[in-house]
Amino acid sequence: MQAVQAFIETQGGPEVIDWREVTLGAPGPGQVLLRQTAVGLNYLDTYHRDGTYPIALPSGLGVESAGEIIAVGEGVLGLQPGDRVATFGPDRNAYSSARLLPAASLFKLPPGIDDETAAAGLLKACTVEMLVERCAKVEAGWPVLVHAAAGGVGLILVQWLKAVGATVIGTVSTEAKAQAAREAGADHVLLYKSYDVAAHVRELTDGQGVPVTFDGIGMATWEVSLKATARRGLIVSYGNAGGPVTGVNLGILAQHGSQFVTRPTLFDYYLHPGERAAGAARVFEMIECGAVKITVGQRYGLQDAARAHADLQAGRTTGSTVLIP
Repeated sequence: MQAVQAFIETQGGPEVIDWREVTLGAPGPGQVLLRQTAVGLNYLDTYHRDGTYPIALPSGLGVESAGEIIAVGEGVLGLQPGDRVATFGPDRNAYSSARLLPAASLFKLPPGIDDETAAAGLLKACTVEMLVERCAKVEAGWPVLVHAAAGGVGLILVQWLKAVGATVIGTVSTEAKAQAAREAGADHVLLYKSYDVAAHVRELTDGQGVPVTFDGIGMATWEVSLKATARRGLIVSYGNAGGPVTGVNLGILAQHGSQFVTRPTLFDYYLHPGERAAGAARVFEMIECGAVKITVGQRYGLQDAARAHADLQAGRTTGSTVLIP
């Protein structure tokens, strides 16, 4: 089977993404051949491309996709040609029209979840499940601060937090994104360019600050997160959209009230097959019951990935983005 596949030979801007045609053979033992119908775009892809995360080169790109199984290899159980499935990382070959994958990395999609929703949201929603339920263990009644509340992860995070009973304070960059965050359920939305966010968070929490801050931006919001988080509170720094947090004196955590900070990655919490399966099942449950809706805000052709990367990093996207082979 012929397939189109992205690759990079050097790290840099979106222009380093190149394309090649490859021939895929029959799946080997434990493998499946997947014809991809939708590919998810994630900030992680930009980190692999631009060098934020060093990777071995040359390399493919992309960690999340959905599609239809074309063939299965020897020893594959529970999957067959025609099944709709989704997959995410940690390998980097999702920007492809088709590919060979380990059967163990696939999740069979329930009838109520379409391919675009799965490709756009499975990795992000599993990330949110990890952040809320495994890492921060948010409880009902807690006020929680969410930076970039209208992003791909942010919109899911807002909905998930509301589902577990939290009060959500979100920050966004534009009024259009503020409306998206409100529609997702955010109780309070602050435009970070127009407000003293930390002061407003303190005002909304009777001067206490929030017990948990979810910060997917990084250095650009680090000081705000410190000031908005309560004594003995937790800052969950899970992204670098505004630059990585570097050069931090740990004494600053004491100055702001014996705070805690963590920099979690999904694959440390989804290390074993049972953890992955439980997380995906929880995500499917939240989507099917209506607690979480995956918003696909943008669609690009697969080979228009460079423009999609540029738009994502420039803040021109809302919700999730998919690439269509």
